[in-house]
Amino acid sequence: MAETYWLILVLLVSILFIILGTTKLKMHPFIVLLLASYVVGAMAGLPIEKIASIIATGFGNIMAYIGIVIILGTIIGVILEKSNAAIKLAEIVLKIVGKRFPGLAMSIIGYIVSIPVFCDSAFVILSSLRKSLVAKTGKSSVALSIALATGLYATHTFVPPTPGPIAAAGNLGLDDQLGTVILFGLVVAIFAMLTGYFWASYVGKKYKTSENNISEPDTSEINVKLPSATKSLLPILVPIVLIAVRSIATYPTQPFGEGFLYNFLNFAGQPINALLTGFLLSFLLFPKFNKETLTGWIGDGITAAAPILLITGAGGAFGTILKETQIGDTLGSLLAGYELGIFLPFIIAAAFKTAQGSSTVALVATSALIAPLLSTIGLDSLNGKVLAVMATGAGAMTISHANDSFFWVVTQFSGMDVKTGYKTQTLGTLIQGVSSMVFIYFLTLIFL
Repeated sequence: MAETYWLILVLLVSILFIILGTTKLKMHPFIVLLLASYVVGAMAGLPIEKIASIIATGFGNIMAYIGIVIILGTIIGVILEKSNAAIKLAEIVLKIVGKRFPGLAMSIIGYIVSIPVFCDSAFVILSSLRKSLVAKTGKSSVALSIALATGLYATHTFVPPTPGPIAAAGNLGLDDQLGTVILFGLVVAIFAMLTGYFWASYVGKKYKTSENNISEPDTSEINVKLPSATKSLLPILVPIVLIAVRSIATYPTQPFGEGFLYNFLNFAGQPINALLTGFLLSFLLFPKFNKETLTGWIGDGITAAAPILLITGAGGAFGTILKETQIGDTLGSLLAGYELGIFLPFIIAAAFKTAQGSSTVALVATSALIAPLLSTIGLDSLNGKVLAVMATGAGAMTISHANDSFFWVVTQFSGMDVKTGYKTQTLGTLIQGVSSMVFIYFLTLIFL
């Protein structure tokens, strides 16, 4: 029994170390997760000479699964940004929804754009469009800002190939079922998006910013040359469709048979191959094939992917160390009597997110932590693992405040002061996360 309590103490120390390291000491999450792996290994009594090799194995394994996918996905996002394809996607949705519902339009735009583009940069990209809508419609700047922010947040935490959800899927052994994760993620993200939209509509009636004094849109910002709708959509839609169809093709019932079609879909829908297809399709967005695009744009994407890769790899190392120490099994036995079930990953991820600010770190660290616990909490089936990823995503959006870069992007680009930001953006992400978790719980009643 003493050993059980010691291992739990080791776990608590490691979590506290990650939180304090990223918040108080302002250390990079990669270094914090790497050091936490050493701390856990040493305190849990693993052979000193094996700790480094275990960490290296964990880092390498998660990189083998997700490394190239993250790089390709990030490059696609940068190309969408630099070619103005992200703004084109926004216009498409606006035409569909109509100018009568600009808040809903911003929510849907955020939902779509944040699948390949990180929510921070996506908010910046779409800020000029948001401002023009405020001026044209006279709607509250706060309403449109929070609608966009919560729409972006929805797919950012639930839908691969965004790095956080895809890393969580990898940590929980869903390498070959990424399409199922995407399908569930798209559904849960719709609910999260709508929750954010209704919240934005409510707070928009109570708060305004200086942007509401703008009478005319700044045409110099929005009058830019945009690519076609087809070229803008293909790099996003094709990879998602390929990955999703492969999941259907590889079901035990084999709906597409075992012949050429099955082999083609099985190959094309593998995440690396699907993202490579999307990357090649993004070449259609290049205004010219020169050093600026072929080297500059792609190089910017690779540079943007680097910190994501490091954090994800270190999270994989941390998870491997936890597995070797049997902490997961020990904690699972202790928690079994509490019957937390699907709420366990949510609670852990919410604690990580609230304390250190990064949704990606919360997704990676939590999924690594709960991987050994899945059978204990009744989530070791395919649907159980997928819903565990969803619950982790819900926790990873709860809550965005001053230690989250996205909070500052939203408030600064929307003209909000910090107090208004807490009352709108921070409370909005709390409501989004909790309500999404309730929705996920109802999904467990259907699919588990």
